[in-house]
Amino acid sequence: VQLQASGGGLVQAGGSLRLSCAASGGTFSSYSMGWFRQAPGKEREFVAAVLWSSYRTYYADSVKGRFTISRDNAKNTVYLQMNSLKPEDTAKYYCAAGRNNWSRGPYDYWGQGTQVTVSS
Repeated sequence: VQLQASGGGLVQAGGSLRLSCAASGGTFSSYSMGWFRQAPGKEREFVAAVLWSSYRTYYADSVKGRFTISRDNAKNTVYLQMNSLKPEDTAKYYCAAGRNNWSRGPYDYWGQGTQVTVSS
């Protein structure tokens, strides 16, 4: 499975961005999809996920109520709508795919990441 993330950019605090992650090479509907992020000097952290088995969504406490994950199986794409962005959301965002039934993984496939920078 190959994952291609896009949609990052520079935005002011309070603004919005929508990240996309297009998948190819596998049966998209049978994969759980997750978003993670990593800021410079920090460990990678979980952001959001949608499980393949139940389509239930999960969020980190830090983004709950501001971010929304969704998937379009017809387009083999998962999205992360990010609203009310804060400077602390600045990071490189990665999408991931796996056959896991737990939101945090393990994930087998990772995209290359897309940079999100939120200015204050």
